[in-house]
Amino acid sequence: TAVAGVIEQHPVLGLAAFALLAALSAMLAFFSTAVVVPVGVAQWGLVTTLILLWSGWLAGGVATYAIGRFLGTRVVELFVRAERYRYYQERVAAHASWPALVLFQIALPSEIPGYVLGLIKCPFGRYVSALAVAELPYAIGAVLLGAGFLNRQYAVMVAFGVAGIAFTAWALARLRRLLTPPAARP
Repeated sequence: TAVAGVIEQHPVLGLAAFALLAALSAMLAFFSTAVVVPVGVAQWGLVTTLILLWSGWLAGGVATYAIGRFLGTRVVELFVRAERYRYYQERVAAHASWPALVLFQIALPSEIPGYVLGLIKCPFGRYVSALAVAELPYAIGAVLLGAGFLNRQYAVMVAFGVAGIAFTAWALARLRRLLTPPAARP
């Protein structure tokens, strides 16, 4: 492909661009790195692509946290609808334990937790460690999906896709239970 040719001609720029695209995908709801992961796997292999993807997602998460923490609600509202982040902002502050933060990261689209946790001034170390743990299974899954696509292993792709959806659904159900006051539970 054309992207592979550019990466071969400019390997360092290709690595940086891939990581930057991963970071942007962690910051913006309408942007995904799914289409470039197979290119990364083909060019650099599983491990390097995993490291680039995961580190890019971490960098994007740190950027969303910084935007929320230091630039505040007016800037966050450019990226996330106000009612969406306020809902989580009100509920997460009371449940900001490390396991709850991991669950929050797993259950929601990647751009929301960073903005919200920055706004509520969650301790940075707790945030970034929860982010790293939560993003790793998704990075592994994305790279394995990319490899499955390249190798035309469609059953593997479906299995990883279903597993990812089930994992996210489980985390969302657990998070909803955690954030719902006991009196309001069915």
